Amino acid sequence: MGAPHNIKRYGEIWPEYRIRLGLEILNTLKDKVIISGGWAWHFMSETGHTEYKHAHDHKDIDVFVKKENVAETVIILQQEGFQKVWTRYDHLPSEENFRRYEKTVVLENDKFYRITIDFFEKDDLETIEANGFTVVKPEILLSFYRNIHSSDKCWAVMAAKNLLEKGIDPVGHPLLSKMPT
Repeated sequence: MGAPHNIKRYGEIWPEYRIRLGLEILNTLKDKVIISGGWAWHFMSETGHTEYKHAHDHKDIDVFVKKENVAETVIILQQEGFQKVWTRYDHLPSEENFRRYEKTVVLENDKFYRITIDFFEKDDLETIEANGFTVVKPEILLSFYRNIHSSDKCWAVMAAKNLLEKGIDPVGHPLLSKMPT
């Protein structure tokens, strides 16, 4: 589970390049993957929302891939310059067959930025369409904060949990990207 947020840092925004580069690879993979984690909340939020760091976790990109799309997804990632990266989780038994891919990009200011994609295989996920992308259904996504995702203190996660408890569909709801008061 994620650590409590430092509310003094509320209002910090993700760098533009992180969002742009994430969207570029997700647009390329759009027809092959199911988006999870912070990027799923991003797509379930209102279009044009402010990219607050505490609203959606954009440190990495979490995707699920159906077995029938795994080979083609790996080929696309390799064509886009991503490489398989070994992690401490690779040897652990898992239903999701976890793997990680990374790509290093040189930014305009000669700084390096690493794009990380955490890739899980799974065939039986309940999904919805949100802003043109296939994402994990909110109720299912919330259940992943016990074992797959760790940023359970993000505003979107907390807002979605509260909305669903009240019987309100969180998709497109302004609270998914709004700073708590």
